[in-house]
Amino acid sequence: MTLAREDTGIAAADVELAVEDSGDGFPVVYIHGLGGSGNVFETQITALTDFRSVRIDLPGSGRSGVPQGTLSIESMASAVSRCLSALGITRFCLVGHSLGSLVCQALAVRESTRVAAMVLIGAIAEPSDAARTGLRSRAALARRGDMAQIADQIVTGALSGASRASNPAAVVAVRELIMRQQPEGYARTCEALSEAQAYDLSGVTAPVLLIAGGADPVSSIETSRFLASKLSDARLAVIEDVGHWIPIEAAQSCSNLMAEFFSERGISR
Repeated sequence: MTLAREDTGIAAADVELAVEDSGDGFPVVYIHGLGGSGNVFETQITALTDFRSVRIDLPGSGRSGVPQGTLSIESMASAVSRCLSALGITRFCLVGHSLGSLVCQALAVRESTRVAAMVLIGAIAEPSDAARTGLRSRAALARRGDMAQIADQIVTGALSGASRASNPAAVVAVRELIMRQQPEGYARTCEALSEAQAYDLSGVTAPVLLIAGGADPVSSIETSRFLASKLSDARLAVIEDVGHWIPIEAAQSCSNLMAEFFSERGISR
């Protein structure tokens, strides 16, 4: 039986998180990237019907509240952990896109016994110096209210040329996600990512699938290969002609890879 989707607000520290919880199988927790929300994973959740799907809008993103203090990858991971505890979820799979992949890494390092498997999409190890500078500049743009300019920059700079030319639905979806962000929350999330540091993944034993875009200008295939080399049980899948917003640009291919991975690893209800 599949339960009807439920919209929930869950308090985590000083902020309420928007959570959508559906299904009755093994829990899969979806964590979006910068400028995203749980809606990034709509296709994957629709495809993976045998699982309990929990998608969380991170603090400062989507429909979640903006916290009073400074955001960090660690504070986001703590908020997700408290949210899962409030839902009574003790063991789970993690799916993270971009910045969300860093939150997943933080959780896997801190709470390795709770993580059954992990899917990192457009994964990040840590931003380059140039990316850190660009993120701080983008935070300033957001505080000036220039979200439309940011949205156009993301569409041009993060989606592949093939997606821009032949996948107008992906362009519309990504632009709308960015435009609907709360400027201050987006700015603080940019700053959190600009300060992110790489995690020591040597203690992570859960199986990991890394999905990379063959034309991703934000997170290269080499970054995913690097992360895979630091993990004890990891494999890399590359989707050609796809940019950074893989769950949207290559929605069905991404879903198929995830379903195959979970099946191979015997993760089911």
